[in-house]
Amino acid sequence: MSSSAGQNPYTIRPSADSAEQPAGLREIEAELAKRWPENKLEPSLDRINALMDILGQPQRVYPAIHITGTNGKTSTARMVEQLLSAFELRTGRYTSPHVESVTERISLDGQPISVEKFVETYQDIEPYVRMVDAAQPVALSFFEVLTGMAYAAFADAPVDVAVVEVGMGGSWDATNVIDGAVAVVTPISLDHTDRLGNTTGAIAVEKAGVIKPGALAVISQQPLDAAQAILEHSVKVGATVAREGLEFGVLSREIAVGGQLLTLRGLGGAEYSDIFIPLHGEHQAHNASVALAAVEAFFGVGAAREEPLDADKVRQAFAGVSSPGRLEVVRRSPTIVLDAAHNPAGAQVTASAISESFGFSRLIGVIAASGDKDVTGLLEAFEPVLAEVVVTENSTHRAMSVDLLARQAVEVFGEERVTVEPRLDDAIEAAVTLAEDGEDLGGAGVLITGSVITVGEARLLLGRK
Repeated sequence: MSSSAGQNPYTIRPSADSAEQPAGLREIEAELAKRWPENKLEPSLDRINALMDILGQPQRVYPAIHITGTNGKTSTARMVEQLLSAFELRTGRYTSPHVESVTERISLDGQPISVEKFVETYQDIEPYVRMVDAAQPVALSFFEVLTGMAYAAFADAPVDVAVVEVGMGGSWDATNVIDGAVAVVTPISLDHTDRLGNTTGAIAVEKAGVIKPGALAVISQQPLDAAQAILEHSVKVGATVAREGLEFGVLSREIAVGGQLLTLRGLGGAEYSDIFIPLHGEHQAHNASVALAAVEAFFGVGAAREEPLDADKVRQAFAGVSSPGRLEVVRRSPTIVLDAAHNPAGAQVTASAISESFGFSRLIGVIAASGDKDVTGLLEAFEPVLAEVVVTENSTHRAMSVDLLARQAVEVFGEERVTVEPRLDDAIEAAVTLAEDGEDLGGAGVLITGSVITVGEARLLLGRK
């Protein structure tokens, strides 16, 4: 285990200082930061329901596609949004966490709302937030206020349909005051076990809460106990279920330059061929099939509507999909890839996709993780594809200390394969140096991963827009 102290000519932009942000946004972020953080959860919808009541139930004025799961939620949400937009619907999308700016969480027509609109929306609902705070035993949390802002912004736009990603879980998640005509459950694995349960079946019980009476539930491939829990809940509430691999799925996939080429089977049995998605990894192919089924369900394909969706519009939509921080290439020579994998299941699919799509001869990892995650499991998933690892910290209060992360990394990689750099910018430079020191620079790469926060800060450091 070593600590790098050398200089490297590789240019890394300094992290954006908060002083560069508009004053109104800085003030709002400071106010929101005083509230419960989104990783602190009380199993109650009382506060968010009270806020929705006083705002006039804005979440009731548009239909919604509600997305839960452990991994793949954000990528799936972005695909759903692209598909809906291709059919000329005005969309609102609410996702979390953000990669760089909090404004990313609330999007209209595929773009994050402007700083001005974010500030205006907060100022509009803030008096009502204070009223709810005063009436409840516990004040609204950071995530609850943002959820209220999103639902209000969508009603004000107005949008034709909202695409809503849960923050954590399902039943008690603040987003669950919305009734999604279509509910989506992406792959479930172990994460947030202290809050959601220590088996995938127990976690699925909580996540299935987004499936409402009469809804159509689009279910990705799941562990057996999770699938059983979701089906039991769906039967209980009278929801219709569409399962990946049975009612819809991926028929074929081929690696292509810059992504992959797919043939998907939709809900009505129709095949959508020659679909290019500019994203890497088999998991993104499955996300695409789930997104397509969700949009088909929204339009009634396979039920009220017999004909499939316009295949050309489907191809157009998928070709324009992006998912920042998900196997995203941000630099070349050496290639630097960002991926927000933060749990063992996510790390496993990322490691598999790296091996399949990039063919690095030597890959250096930069890892900064949160202290409440299964970091040993994450490191073990990455170990087969990383020649060496540089451990570091991101700026969040949830970050695992670099010393503790280093001890866990040494147990997995061995001391000679671990470098310690407390600062993320120094860690990136150290990783680039290690990659450049190899004999085959053309086949060398750097993977920055471990947390959405880590990826967001790396994007800023590397000047990615």
